[in-house]
Amino acid sequence: MNPVKHVAIIMDGNGRWGLQQKNSRNFGHRAGLKPVEAVINESLKAKIQHLTLFTFSTENWKRPKKEISFLFNLLEKFLVLKLDDLIRNGIKLKILGDKKLFSKKLREIIRKTEQKTSKNNKLQINLALNYGAKNEIVNAIRIIVKNKYKLTLKNIENNLYTKGIPDPDILIRTGNTRRLSNFLLWQLAYTEIFFEKKLWPDFSAKDFKKILYKFKDLKRNFGAI
Repeated sequence: MNPVKHVAIIMDGNGRWGLQQKNSRNFGHRAGLKPVEAVINESLKAKIQHLTLFTFSTENWKRPKKEISFLFNLLEKFLVLKLDDLIRNGIKLKILGDKKLFSKKLREIIRKTEQKTSKNNKLQINLALNYGAKNEIVNAIRIIVKNKYKLTLKNIENNLYTKGIPDPDILIRTGNTRRLSNFLLWQLAYTEIFFEKKLWPDFSAKDFKKILYKFKDLKRNFGAI
């Protein structure tokens, strides 16, 4: 039976779900918080060590400014309201991505949340925020070249945002889309991928547990027979 240490999720379909409800894309983004909480709770129960959520990509800056503003305001409120819950449940928060383009307020909220949860060890939630895998890899190589390190697989891994984090065992993408969208391209080399037709707000704890169950019975050879 395969142990699950790390699950990564592309939470796709919030905007489409909001429009399907004859409402706004932002209505869908807000509804997407419910499955986030459900997955976090199930991860704690299953004793998963890492949960990585693709929250905002480097490509998402192309969206309308009002939608971007709403998304970041939603994130700010979520982090502020849930800080006590994170601490009480032993959850550590880490941001994967380039924080330079964030507002001063959001950077401070992130700093405070990461600092106050830094010693928690039941579950680490990694929010991929202003994240792009190609940029991540290029940035790691720049650091290696600048410091005149030897260009090796290990040195690249040590300079990725995910340094010290095991590669995902499972990737889940909701929204009936079958692509990686520049997410964890290096880290997903041997990850089992589950594409779900459901839009993210419709994804449930039951759906999550079903995927964990399927994964545990998979035969994983990693190139061997």
